[in-house]
Amino acid sequence: MTRCHWADPNSKLYLAYHDHEWGRPEHDDRKLFEMLTLEGFQAGLSWLTILKKREAFRAAFDHFQTEVVAGYGPQKVEVLMGDAGIVRNRRKIQAAIGNARVFLAIQREFGSFDRYLWGFTVAR
Repeated sequence: MTRCHWADPNSKLYLAYHDHEWGRPEHDDRKLFEMLTLEGFQAGLSWLTILKKREAFRAAFDHFQTEVVAGYGPQKVEVLMGDAGIVRNRRKIQAAIGNARVFLAIQREFGSFDRYLWGFTVAR
């Protein structure tokens, strides 16, 4: 299999991500919210750092149930700030919550985030 130069052959996580996720169309709203959230946390860090923490993120963010994340308040932010399994950056946590709220608004307006997002492409 031909792989991109960034897919470290010594990292099972990178290889699995490259071979099964990267560059593949995604239409599941929960998965799209997960990727949006993880990309936000990745800013300034390596993607491998995020991949290593992915399962902890899933647990900490209620498996990326957008409705649940959108309802997080200050107490949940503090819980997340204490979770050593994730990236503990208050602004990124708050951005994830804000993004969940906007995500829901987009779903209400367009029927799904998938429909909104893929509406910018020719091929669906």
